[in-house]
Amino acid sequence: MKKCAALALCLAICLSMAGCTNDTSGIGSTSSITKNQDGDDTSRGSAFAANAGTTASKTDYDSLKNNKIGWGQGREMDDKNRPVAAVETQQKLGDEYNAAFIGPEDKVIYLTFDQGYENGYTGKILDTLKEKQVPATFFLTYDYCKEAPDLCRRMVAEGHTLGNHSQKHKSFPTLSVSEANADIDFMHQYVKETFGYDMKVFRFPMGEYSERMLAVVRDYGYKSIFWSYAYKDWVPEAQPDKAESLEKLKKNLHPGAIFLLHSVSSTNTAILGDFIDYALSQGYTFQTM
Repeated sequence: MKKCAALALCLAICLSMAGCTNDTSGIGSTSSITKNQDGDDTSRGSAFAANAGTTASKTDYDSLKNNKIGWGQGREMDDKNRPVAAVETQQKLGDEYNAAFIGPEDKVIYLTFDQGYENGYTGKILDTLKEKQVPATFFLTYDYCKEAPDLCRRMVAEGHTLGNHSQKHKSFPTLSVSEANADIDFMHQYVKETFGYDMKVFRFPMGEYSERMLAVVRDYGYKSIFWSYAYKDWVPEAQPDKAESLEKLKKNLHPGAIFLLHSVSSTNTAILGDFIDYALSQGYTFQTM
């Protein structure tokens, strides 16, 4: 049942795709965990409240638009093969809200994986990344952390970046400022206490954001990471053809590319090594956000 729900959430992420590395400080303080009778974590003290004397207290959230925007990189490309929508949105919102819709104009690729649930492929993906000596960013949900703690620890041990993908995977523009902060803080503190890792990057569930929520994430001390390329890879029972998918990834190489891939995909697992080899042969390097 949980996997069906996670699939539905992943589907919602990518329905919007056809549309349209900075360290930070002041990230949350340690707080206690309470548990219900089933032993599940239910609440945490708010690190946002502890940071209320910083940028957060100076932001008038009510003055910022909160209309839901579904992010998609679009199909129009510039003369460097970069999605025009990603370039324009980066120029419009990137600096003000500490967000990345595309990376700098260098021959660098940022591999990112969204971790909604474990489908048996993340270990193989990590094997490939280790073999190729390539780093990646893994955006974690609370369910994933609980389901696959050993894989999370391996990500940290092998030098990858952990990112906050929220506790409950809700559309953030539907939340109040306090609800959004509580969700972000819960995940930050859980990962810090469980894996000894301070997360510094965030990805909006389903790619749905607003200017208000960009400000909330920024004020918590995170950088919001979107993507400049993604494709339909998230349905385990309907995986795309491996050869065709590899050609799509090759065709969409561009400076500063942020690739969003899903680790539930057998196709991604199979072609990842070949894609990395091709990108390296074209003079690209790999970094994390």
